[in-house]
Amino acid sequence: MGVTASVLAIDAGNSKADVAVVGPDGTVLASARGHHGFQPPKVGIDRAVDLLADTVGEALGRARDRGASTDAIEHVSACLANADLPVEEAELSAALHARGWGRTTRVRNDTFAILRAGVDEPRGVAVVCGAGINCVGMLPDGRTARYPAIGKISGDWGGGQGMAEESLWHAARAEDGRGEPTALARTLPEHFGLDSVYALIEALHRGTVPYSRTHELTPVLFATSAAGDPVARYLVRRLAQEIVSMSTVALDRLGLLDEEAPVLLGGGVLAARHPELDAHITAMTAAKAPKAVLSVVTAPPVLGAALLGFDHTGVPAEAHARLRAHYAG
Repeated sequence: MGVTASVLAIDAGNSKADVAVVGPDGTVLASARGHHGFQPPKVGIDRAVDLLADTVGEALGRARDRGASTDAIEHVSACLANADLPVEEAELSAALHARGWGRTTRVRNDTFAILRAGVDEPRGVAVVCGAGINCVGMLPDGRTARYPAIGKISGDWGGGQGMAEESLWHAARAEDGRGEPTALARTLPEHFGLDSVYALIEALHRGTVPYSRTHELTPVLFATSAAGDPVARYLVRRLAQEIVSMSTVALDRLGLLDEEAPVLLGGGVLAARHPELDAHITAMTAAKAPKAVLSVVTAPPVLGAALLGFDHTGVPAEAHARLRAHYAG
């Protein structure tokens, strides 16, 4: 046998899972991608972990085929969607540990993977805006700042799905006269080849347009805003306000508001780099947290999961650099 794997890194979102088997020197010994999302609220913890186990087994098998030993992996570092509360992280840590993949196991919310992938040390704040919206912060001493991020009941506003639904709300009211006029009443139904918001409401309600496709309306919102529509522009500005509010509060909770600290942006909506949204975020951050250093994370989240694993195992800095170089290439 060759090298013994040190960290099993897992990043599992709502639609896919990435797994990496990493040696103690930062070499990625094997990896695998699964196309099942990690969704315990829909399928239950056992079934969600079963689906994840298929991808883990594939990665471990590839590592063994390449001569690596996977019988004594030191640590399993898993960053998982739907691990929104500390109690859920604890439940999922126990469920994954029971599979016997490593000597120790730690589950975190998947937003922590975005944060750790974008910083050289576990210090800073990350905001993720994809289908939903979330924000976390962490310090090298282990302290964190976070939100439940469960939706309306936990005070959330925004995310791609939320923006699509807000756009539909304003478009419907504009068309029937309850709200102010907006070009969204034209651009949203046009996206699906329909001639009115009423037709779109009917299609979504009756399933001729699957409701899951409403996420396609978020780019339409940004395009309508860029064309100058006041309602669409209001929604884009409000999303920026939410993002900056979450990051600023997290910085303050960690005592980072008055010192230079990274604020990482990730997720599909933010990675798309909409100029108007970016400009609002930059200006609002400069006003509320002038020492914050904004950047967009482009590294894959599984890198962050692996680095969190290295934080636990205490490998040399050279291993961190080798791991980053692998994903940079």
